[in-house]
Amino acid sequence: MTSFLLQSDITEIAERISDAAQDFAGKTVLLTGGRGFLGRYFMAIFDELNAKHLDTPVKLVSMDNLISAGKEGAIIPESEHVTFINHNVIEPYEWEGPLDYVIHAAGIASPYYYRAYPLETLQVAITGARLMLGLADQHDARFSFFSSSEIYGDPDAKHVPTPESYRGNVSCQGPRACYDESKRVGETLCYIFHTKNGTHTNVIRPFNVFGPGMQETDYRVLPNFANRIKAGMPLNVYGSGDQTRTFCYITDAMVGFLLVILKGVAGEAYNIGNPKPEISMLDLVGNIEGVTGKKIACNTIEYPDSYPADEPNRRCPDIKKARLQLDYEPKVDLNDGLTRFLTWADGVYTGEQ
Repeated sequence: MTSFLLQSDITEIAERISDAAQDFAGKTVLLTGGRGFLGRYFMAIFDELNAKHLDTPVKLVSMDNLISAGKEGAIIPESEHVTFINHNVIEPYEWEGPLDYVIHAAGIASPYYYRAYPLETLQVAITGARLMLGLADQHDARFSFFSSSEIYGDPDAKHVPTPESYRGNVSCQGPRACYDESKRVGETLCYIFHTKNGTHTNVIRPFNVFGPGMQETDYRVLPNFANRIKAGMPLNVYGSGDQTRTFCYITDAMVGFLLVILKGVAGEAYNIGNPKPEISMLDLVGNIEGVTGKKIACNTIEYPDSYPADEPNRRCPDIKKARLQLDYEPKVDLNDGLTRFLTWADGVYTGEQ
């Protein structure tokens, strides 16, 4: 394990999922986006499951073209039961032999990057999903699609916390449309394959996942904050700072994702996140001061041209469905997660901006 992830987090995830993960024993899993933020966790967790929890190892085939993997993702760890394939998921791919699970986690999720690469963002969520669904259908494998909480758009207050049944309110011509709408189309593809072909599909809608392994160059709020704290610079909060989010630490998120992959009801979508606390960006700065014990200067600034400004005012998941159907329950509170992340970032990030 490299310093890019915390081994203690990998151990925790594997232990929490070990009973359900017995269904992976002896199976073959194909993972797209294997060297992205979530993909690197999947690779490490499958390695941990094989080493400590499964009598018969699971074979993981990890696929990525490394275009947006960054320096962390470009380092491919060696593993007896994990195979890495350099392949662009928007190109056809043939797999010979058994295949039991397909996890389509490839995607351009950072607003900074999908603003810069809108067509590529569309292609990976639509063409990539179509090709991987075809592969899953051909092999009678379970298919899991990583969608996004952004498919809900900016919900009306009466739909916050937001359940899976909420249909969303998204602009098809806004600065985030390439991401939001492509994820919605990806979900529609899952629906079609499930209803027409009987493919076992599940949709995962993550809500603001954070943790070790997030790259500085992703330009997300917490990596941005951690970088500037290390450099002794004021934090920049975009817009008014009143926009709210809930944050889900990576161990809780990965447990939820794996429960959907293993136990999700066919054809269903699941919110995975932590519903509390719903916190404004300015209040988030206060929490960071609390866990670091430092007084932190903060500025509210206009959205930079490179960042799509049309972001939702509130984002908070209703996770009743995952609780009832999957026995999913987040266990890491915000301050604990912030402490783990900021401690890790202090030892890894450059502190340059």
